[in-house]
Amino acid sequence: MAKRPTITDLAREAGVSVATVDRVLNGRAKVREETARRVYEAAQRIGYHAAALIGQRMFADLPEVRFGFVFPKARQPFWQDVAREMEAAVARAPGIRGSFAVEFAPSQSPGDIAGLLTGLADRCDALAASAVNHVQITDTVAQLQAQGVPCFAMLNDFAQGVRQGYIGLNNMKAGRIAAHMMFRTVGSPGKLAVFVGGYRWHGHELRETGFRSYFREFAPDFRILDTMVNLETRQLTYETTLELLQRHPDLKGLYCSGGGMEGAIAALREARAPGQVTLILHELIPESRAALADRYAEMSIATPLEQLCNDTVALMVSAVQQQESPTPGQHFLRPDLYLPESV
Repeated sequence: MAKRPTITDLAREAGVSVATVDRVLNGRAKVREETARRVYEAAQRIGYHAAALIGQRMFADLPEVRFGFVFPKARQPFWQDVAREMEAAVARAPGIRGSFAVEFAPSQSPGDIAGLLTGLADRCDALAASAVNHVQITDTVAQLQAQGVPCFAMLNDFAQGVRQGYIGLNNMKAGRIAAHMMFRTVGSPGKLAVFVGGYRWHGHELRETGFRSYFREFAPDFRILDTMVNLETRQLTYETTLELLQRHPDLKGLYCSGGGMEGAIAALREARAPGQVTLILHELIPESRAALADRYAEMSIATPLEQLCNDTVALMVSAVQQQESPTPGQHFLRPDLYLPESV
């Protein structure tokens, strides 16, 4: 039978003294929240029998903030990572006792997303979502804001001028970063193609605009084909990429501005040798990491998820507590750029 962790084990795991652990357990003297949280997290890690008691003592006097999130594509690894990281960010948010609720939209339908936002508003103090830009969602956000439930846009902006704020990449700049790498890698003029998830994904539209504007400015001899919509689905992206390669055997570059990249990677592996088509992706998931390692992809522009989630939670807390927001309307994050030699 495994030995039951002792208070000494807990102190060692938390990097504090036994006396500090005793104060956290018994509330005999004030302990800094940061220290108490470290002891609590250590207790959870080692299975200390009084972990629940520590949590109760630590959070009892803190104000409760209820966080709600709506994300697309429940089965996509990226959104699973976002949900896990966001739950962790809520748990470690200082100065509050946070609760976490997440809903995954079954489709890109504005009605589905608006309905989920409305449902969460009944049990949450602040909301954040990644959603299409549509009047139905804008009207819903306006109504929720008027009811005192601040709504934030994550990664893909929506309800501009109505929502509380946007947190994510500067998507115009992300598109220009992709174009710069494409231009430097491809070299001589040729045909390029772009995938977007849909015409109402504001972030994808900005990325496409940035991509095209870079080539208009610095490399007008390149030909960028008509933009393709993949609905961020693997199978559609796979089939469309194979068809694209058949119609344009001289294609030199492909930019996937959103989800569904797995299909493009699979099609290139099937129809081309590594490096024949320069592939630029977004986000780092197992498939994009493997594509970089195998030289099928040249770069992936990734969102720093821990910072995204920490900053989103901090802005939501500030809005709930009616403090002045540190950024008026837009909070841009610096992207993480992954190359074949950095994965």
